[in-house]
Amino acid sequence: MAGILAWFWNERFWLPHNVTWADLKNTEEATFPQAEDLYLAFPLAFCMLMVRLIFERFVAKPCAIALNIQANGPQTAQPNAILEKVFTAITKHPDEKRLEGLSKQLDWDVRSIQRWFRQRRNQEKPSTLKRFCESMWKFSFGLYVFTYGVRFLKKTPWLWNTRHCWYNYPYQPLTPDLHYYYILELSFYWSLMFSQFTDIKRKDFGVMFLHHLVSIFLITFSYVNNMARVGTLVLCLHDSADALLEAAKMANYAKFQKICDLLFVMFAMVFITTRLGIFPLWVLNTTLFESWEIVGPYPSWWVFNLLLLVIQGLNCFWSYLIVKIACKAISKGKVSKDDRSDIESSSDEEDSEPPGSNPHAATTTNGTSGTNGYLLTGPCSMDD
Repeated sequence: MAGILAWFWNERFWLPHNVTWADLKNTEEATFPQAEDLYLAFPLAFCMLMVRLIFERFVAKPCAIALNIQANGPQTAQPNAILEKVFTAITKHPDEKRLEGLSKQLDWDVRSIQRWFRQRRNQEKPSTLKRFCESMWKFSFGLYVFTYGVRFLKKTPWLWNTRHCWYNYPYQPLTPDLHYYYILELSFYWSLMFSQFTDIKRKDFGVMFLHHLVSIFLITFSYVNNMARVGTLVLCLHDSADALLEAAKMANYAKFQKICDLLFVMFAMVFITTRLGIFPLWVLNTTLFESWEIVGPYPSWWVFNLLLLVIQGLNCFWSYLIVKIACKAISKGKVSKDDRSDIESSSDEEDSEPPGSNPHAATTTNGTSGTNGYLLTGPCSMDD
């Protein structure tokens, strides 16, 4: 084990040339980031989950009820033992051949069976109230951490001149504000890692899982080798659009369509500007070029920049989805459900149904309009 630890913490990988871990030990004159500081993120992540439960129950839920957002889920599918057996034991998405067989067996038309399966799938989806509470929690935390980040960074020299991220590196002391900012962000991402398995499932679950992993690794990595200054720029920049996104979702669930549309436009502008403009031209410029000039490359420098490029790739993916939603919104006149929707919408299909058909199961999506699905997110962090 000692050999493994010595290999993992090899100074030639983590630190610039001629720098050792002994040089970065805490002294009476200065405090530097220590790897063991990050253990604090685990109990704090658990506390954050507890705070979230209390917040959603005693703050977000009363707000949702005041906005007439009900806890009722999607309409219950008509009880049918045969279809239920197929749904639970065989498939939740029957193919055309199986639909025709069920149609003959039940004397239902294929359209009605398709609706039954759609309703039955939607029964397992969360209510609009649950989604509102989740969004309100993320909105509240996102607004707080972004506000804190801005207030902290405006007092630092590296916000105004990014070359200060590398002057005297890695002998840059750790301030209490910077330590708090980092631990808070890391705790939040660990809480998301734990809660994403119980939160609302979305189609891009895999992408978000990758995003959270990369974010946690980046925060941890940059703290250990004391790249925390540039790390705060990455964090604050990526936090800038999150509160707008969650606010747009809340307006959507409350059926405030005009407010939702306005917030989504603001979110899209901030997201694309920060992720595709400021991040590569400002942050990647300093991590790739200014740091090369002032400090020079070393092994962990390459890994750090590779992770930032992965984040940029995710930014491009989410920006593409945002533009896709915007194009649909222009054609439809409003922001509608996107590729991350967690509820299957059947409104278009219902509208085209010919009169006189046999609707054994009427479809609805949580009793809301077609806009009450999830808007696109690009998460949050070093993300996000």
